[in-house]
Amino acid sequence: MKPGLHGGWLRRLAAGLLIGLTGLATTGPAQAHEMSMAEMQVRETTPGEFVWQWGATEKRPANEVLTPVWPENCHEDGNQLHCGEDGLQGTLAVKGIGDGFSAALIKVYWRDGQSRVYTLTSSQTSVQLYGAADDRRGMGEIASAYVVLGIEHILQGVDHLLFVIGLLFLVGFNRRLLWTITAFTAAHSLTLILSALGWLVLRPPPVEASIALSIVLVAGEALHKEQTIARRWPSLVAFLFGLVHGLGFAGALKEIGLPENHMLVALLTFNVGVEIGQLMTVGAAWAVWRALSKWPLMLKARPVALYGIGSVASYWAWSRVAAIFA
Repeated sequence: MKPGLHGGWLRRLAAGLLIGLTGLATTGPAQAHEMSMAEMQVRETTPGEFVWQWGATEKRPANEVLTPVWPENCHEDGNQLHCGEDGLQGTLAVKGIGDGFSAALIKVYWRDGQSRVYTLTSSQTSVQLYGAADDRRGMGEIASAYVVLGIEHILQGVDHLLFVIGLLFLVGFNRRLLWTITAFTAAHSLTLILSALGWLVLRPPPVEASIALSIVLVAGEALHKEQTIARRWPSLVAFLFGLVHGLGFAGALKEIGLPENHMLVALLTFNVGVEIGQLMTVGAAWAVWRALSKWPLMLKARPVALYGIGSVASYWAWSRVAAIFA
């Protein structure tokens, strides 16, 4: 890449960013990387008899959007579920996933004290139950569900996306971008795993505030023309802030839940989904750059886009810092 093109592609990339900044400016800190999850609890009261209900959500009630489809041997009577001698076994599905909720968590509590958590998404709307706490789901079934959830999380997580885009402004499409993205990936993968396994626990408000501040810093550094530390060592900046972003990913994964028998598979594939979504973002940015590479009106848009990103992130930062002391 020629030296003169380093800033040029960033100015052109701003065209795509400017389209979304107006909407982003009104996005509150709580919605910055929201996962729209619905939760259902199913509890065995006597052999073959269950009670079930949807949990409360901040959005519209889950029963207005989602409809459970019980195994053939079970019939529903209000919040009572009668499954007879065969118990709760067969295919359990949920209709409506994707229309208001990105996933549904089905928590089944058995009379012997054991429980299982099943995650359904728009690409995997059913799960096989076996009438007891024995979790025989194949690793492929769990892996595909958590890959989709990881992709959905990063693509819906506006703050994480803005940080990645800020790195693109800072580095450009050159060889250093590979090392920068790799450092970010390694860092957030590390803290995601440590936090999900309970080895690293921090309160969510400081983590969310730090994520917002990381975007402010990267946007500010991208506006500098002189060689700051961040411009000289973008991979170091990406790694340090990636540690914080990993804790944010872990918070979302905690809301989703992990299956007890295949926890490691779910954890790793969720992280794989996050990486796929991240690469999709970089690929989309590259496509925008290619499409607008000869549009001269975009040459002055770079600082406007960076100030817009920094302003949105600053608003998030103030709101999230205030939430720490609320």
